[in-house]
Amino acid sequence: MKNRSSNNDSAGPVGGTQRLLAILLAMAMFVLVVDTSLMNVSISAVVRDLDTTVSGVQAAIALEALVSAAFILIGGKVGELIGRKRAYALGLVGYAIGASAMAFAQSLIAIVVFWAVLGGIGASLLLPAMQSLIHGNFEGAAQKKVYALVGAAAAIAAAVGPLLGGFITTYLSWRVGFVLEVVIIAIVLSGMGIVRDVPYTGPRGVDLVGAVLSVLGMGGIVLGILVWQEGGESVGALVAAGAIALAGLAYWLVRHKRAGKPTLLDPDLFRSRIFRLGISGQLLQQVALGGTMIALPIYLQMVLEYNAMQAGLSIAPLSLSMFAVAVLTGKYAGNRPASSVIRWGFVLLTVGTVVLIPIVPRAEFGWGLVIPLIIAGSGLGLLVSQLNNYTLAPIEEERISEAAGVNSAAGSFGLSFGLAFAGAIMLATLSITFTNMAESSTVLPQAEQQQVARVLEDDAEVMSNTQLDQLLVSQPPQIRDEIIRINTDARPFALQVALLVPLLAGLIGLFNSFRMRRIPEAVPKPP
Repeated sequence: MKNRSSNNDSAGPVGGTQRLLAILLAMAMFVLVVDTSLMNVSISAVVRDLDTTVSGVQAAIALEALVSAAFILIGGKVGELIGRKRAYALGLVGYAIGASAMAFAQSLIAIVVFWAVLGGIGASLLLPAMQSLIHGNFEGAAQKKVYALVGAAAAIAAAVGPLLGGFITTYLSWRVGFVLEVVIIAIVLSGMGIVRDVPYTGPRGVDLVGAVLSVLGMGGIVLGILVWQEGGESVGALVAAGAIALAGLAYWLVRHKRAGKPTLLDPDLFRSRIFRLGISGQLLQQVALGGTMIALPIYLQMVLEYNAMQAGLSIAPLSLSMFAVAVLTGKYAGNRPASSVIRWGFVLLTVGTVVLIPIVPRAEFGWGLVIPLIIAGSGLGLLVSQLNNYTLAPIEEERISEAAGVNSAAGSFGLSFGLAFAGAIMLATLSITFTNMAESSTVLPQAEQQQVARVLEDDAEVMSNTQLDQLLVSQPPQIRDEIIRINTDARPFALQVALLVPLLAGLIGLFNSFRMRRIPEAVPKPP
């Protein structure tokens, strides 16, 4: 570990003050993780209260993860320039504004602008600054304990988030959950006085071109998928522009590194095969999680017509098993190679998804999903317990912060991609299936078939049978019954197709894990 000055300023807080700071940092991480869980289990309530669509809310959830991913590398650099403590505070304020907007939002636009965009930017400032502050405010064994505490807060939030969000939404209001987030953030901000800033002594140049290319790259790909989901145009152009921007970013970073100029991130990080494979594993894990956590809540709330509490209870086996297995693996993994644990993680994730897909159209209650969710959750738990350590082990201490930022960006991008792609595939499949079934119907007149096709072409939407029945109240009973029958048959198939996204991510991750096994693993460097 690098030597530190012995003056009072570098000693950092001690005793009770140090414990208080650790708790406040853990509270900040808890809010960040529980936020998305609250949205996932509240989809039907938000749709109903704001008179909007499932696809619109799903797009906002994906956009929030995308903004966080697209700006997290920039957020880390901003923290270096303005000070990590200030970036941490600004990130908390941005997140609080987003949560406050959710508490009072009257339209989807407010959610997109304040929660998804502003809150996502807040997260991109907060996450890298938090890691630097932990590193600079604690030393030795205390530093390890704080990292473990913050990691435990994230794991607990992921485990209890669906249950907590479901309870608050069902028995109070989804808006209350976001009010509580604001309260927690206010408590964390009240303790800013005990946070010691961490000075940055590296180069202070800003790579504006690299920053723009990173935002355009990740943003173009996911936004293209979201535009496709909403029936927009120029989808191919957006995705192609995103891919070109990412390729341009790689070229730009290498070129400017060779010229000795400042870069958004050091391309030499990717010289390590372990780091490259770990980053790809992190991305694939989050793609699988994002696809699962958008398809299942929609299935439970729109097909089984569960309220938020019932949906949260039904999803709980996934999140609780993920938490339990992650904790147990971290404690008892011993000297087992991380790559071996990661391989078994992708095996269980794939098996759980394979078992889940045929159950979806047949399950008449949420607990019918329990076994495959436990299997998939156990796989995710194994991955969560090992991927970060595997990825960052070969990185030198002075580059850990930058490498962790890249790791976080890959995870956030994977989550946003999984959310967006699974949602888009689901709606596209629903539109095609519904139209084909309507055209082959012997009950619907030709005019009704054409109207169904036109409506779905403009705005495909997952709807509960109750919602659809209310929309068709003016139709003759036989037409209403036929359209509801088609909806009943089409939705499960669309959701099955959406679950192919996490399945494909699991299979690619499994292939990736065999490549990991062929590389000698790095030993984590002591602090």
